Amino acid sequence: MQRYAKQFTVVLWLTTTCMAGALPAQASTDLVGTWSLVASVAEKDGVRREQFGHGANGVLMLDDNGHFMLTIIGPDVPKFASNNRAHASAEESQAVVAGTIAMIGRYAVDEGRSTLTFFVDASTFPNWAGTTQKRVIVATTGDDLEYVTPTASSGGVGRVRWRRLR
Repeated sequence: MQRYAKQFTVVLWLTTTCMAGALPAQASTDLVGTWSLVASVAEKDGVRREQFGHGANGVLMLDDNGHFMLTIIGPDVPKFASNNRAHASAEESQAVVAGTIAMIGRYAVDEGRSTLTFFVDASTFPNWAGTTQKRVIVATTGDDLEYVTPTASSGGVGRVRWRRLR
């Protein structure tokens, strides 16, 4: 019963978040460009946290042929003592996995449903490679984009904000 209560809470949060912040969907051509990360927050079990640490950097590129590239790197990713990425310690490797994400592939925008869908060819989170990742667009303006990730790579529900680079 408690499991269903948690699922209901997530669905309710998604519904109210999307309806409260919903703006008319932008045309897919309006999303073409390069975007800089503003925030990436996950909520799990009632706790909100910055997924990649405070001050993470990220870039989302959406081209006019339907290709995308997304990279987020946290501020606390350690340097490797060996100065060789092939010889990182287990702790160093774990910190990199927890503090970064990257993916590439194709994307589509459904203006009627206010969704941005990533068709992931490859990702540093291998579980997403070859999958379709749908994001609910909850806010858009000319230079701001915000979407909800129903199943964040670190668990919970993610909310990611981007600002267009000029």
